[in-house]
Amino acid sequence: AAEVMAAGPGMLELPFVHDDQLTRCMRLRFQSLQQKNMRPQDGEKLLCPNEHIYRVDFIQQHNLRFLRWNMQLERPGKVMVTGTSQHWTPDLTHLMNRQLLEPVGVFWKKPGDEEVECNEADAQEFGERIAELAQIRKVMYFLLAFTEGLEPAQLKGSIIFKA
Repeated sequence: AAEVMAAGPGMLELPFVHDDQLTRCMRLRFQSLQQKNMRPQDGEKLLCPNEHIYRVDFIQQHNLRFLRWNMQLERPGKVMVTGTSQHWTPDLTHLMNRQLLEPVGVFWKKPGDEEVECNEADAQEFGERIAELAQIRKVMYFLLAFTEGLEPAQLKGSIIFKA
């Protein structure tokens, strides 16, 4: 079950949960294409080794107002968060590029810094978009790309809404 973190009264903090199973399925798709020497479908998004699938479970779907991202990185590096427009069954095995949403949230931590930085405007727009999408979805899937040596275990992320 999704654990709800205490963000304060009238707030709802929803964590990014690493979806191991989906990530594995998508990696297998990539391997099977390689083994069979087949090409991906036109416009198909194959999961790169530094990309992982995460999910956010909306325990409340209505009247959410995006407040802020809470991204904590244990070490310097960068993570790019891309939403997917996948509606019901999370079969992302054949994820198409057109199912990847704009804008992308980019979060990074520079060596020696405590704070995680982001592109504010994009992060704000992305957060508002997620609040809108929550109304029609119980779960939303995200593609997270880790760079500069950052690993999934070093990320603790959530989105905070006014509920």
